[in-house]
Amino acid sequence: MPFAPVIPLGGLSGWRFLERTQERQQALFNNSSDLQREINYFKQNIGAVTSSAELVADRRLLSVALGAFGLSEEINKQAFVRTVIDGGTFDPLSFANRLGNSNYLEFAKTFSFGNDGGFVPTTNRIDDIVDKFLNTQFEEAVGGVDNTMRLALNFKREISELAGQNLPRDTGWFRALGSLPIRAVLESAFNLPAEFSQIGLDQQKDVLISKAKQFFGGDSINIFSDPEILDDMVRRFHLREQINNGPDASTPGMAALSLLQSGNSFGGIGAAGILNLLLSNT
Repeated sequence: MPFAPVIPLGGLSGWRFLERTQERQQALFNNSSDLQREINYFKQNIGAVTSSAELVADRRLLSVALGAFGLSEEINKQAFVRTVIDGGTFDPLSFANRLGNSNYLEFAKTFSFGNDGGFVPTTNRIDDIVDKFLNTQFEEAVGGVDNTMRLALNFKREISELAGQNLPRDTGWFRALGSLPIRAVLESAFNLPAEFSQIGLDQQKDVLISKAKQFFGGDSINIFSDPEILDDMVRRFHLREQINNGPDASTPGMAALSLLQSGNSFGGIGAAGILNLLLSNT
């Protein structure tokens, strides 16, 4: 059984603890015997796979392949997985490109049986898939303890990958909206109402652009390639989640959280000021 992550606190304090201990905790998790067994099987057998049909026919291989892209729950949708892969990613109108799910798109790009040249299982590519698998499995384990922490880890990983692709502005935001963890963090950190998801995608994209300009001075997801902005965004997310979950008077930093409850913005003091108040109470 894999090592179970330890997160003794919730909210921002718990997040700081996880950040400080993540490297050690993840190393213990990665070395668990059952995970190593599945990884070794994948490394030894993926090189012999020549089609999407062969991939989905081997449940152990498919489990690692899907798990690497946060798609573990899709393990029983073999026909759907084949449709995503076999349509390729070169054609803008392919199923993977039209699906609106950034995880599936990256999955189809990696297991590129549907593209010219097919899937080439080089050592570097296999190692990259295994690294992604271990990261997502650790995130899932964290979610078993605190799903808010899992969302934050998902967000940091996925938004960093998107920001590093230098996508056109609108494409970047549409890709972000296609990721459930990214969407969840953006909606919470920007304090968007529940009705946000019910408006048109173009309107959603415009709202996110406006919020990004308001808080960070940029209008594309490329702003999240800046570690300080990324950390600030995750702090805003945790603070907002603490409010939504109803902190009580014993919650460290309650005075700072009360400031946030007074409106939809951060009251002009900024995340850094709020963090200072929180630290003064811990």
